[in-house]
Amino acid sequence: MSVVEATREDFWEKIDDGMVLVDVWSQECQPCIKLAPHLEQLAEENDDLTVVKLEAPKARRVCMDLKVMGLPTLLLFRDGEEVDRITDPDLDAEAVRGWIDEHL
Repeated sequence: MSVVEATREDFWEKIDDGMVLVDVWSQECQPCIKLAPHLEQLAEENDDLTVVKLEAPKARRVCMDLKVMGLPTLLLFRDGEEVDRITDPDLDAEAVRGWIDEHL
């Protein structure tokens, strides 16, 4: 579907409808940077999936509310409710694709 940037001001409304994959990332996180093109490809391939990118240092309160403890963290929401999450510095594209396929 699409990849959209979220801010601390609009995050909650961006995850409110449909299946949303949230990529919590940071510019200093090399595994996050490595995953980014794969997440964009997932969004393009799945019409019913929106990828929302949330830059952790700019949205600390949202990250605290979500209980994000490390990066990269991927959260999957369905209509505003969290259904699953992955936090793993060794996360690769194949693992993400398999995880998403389980939920779509």
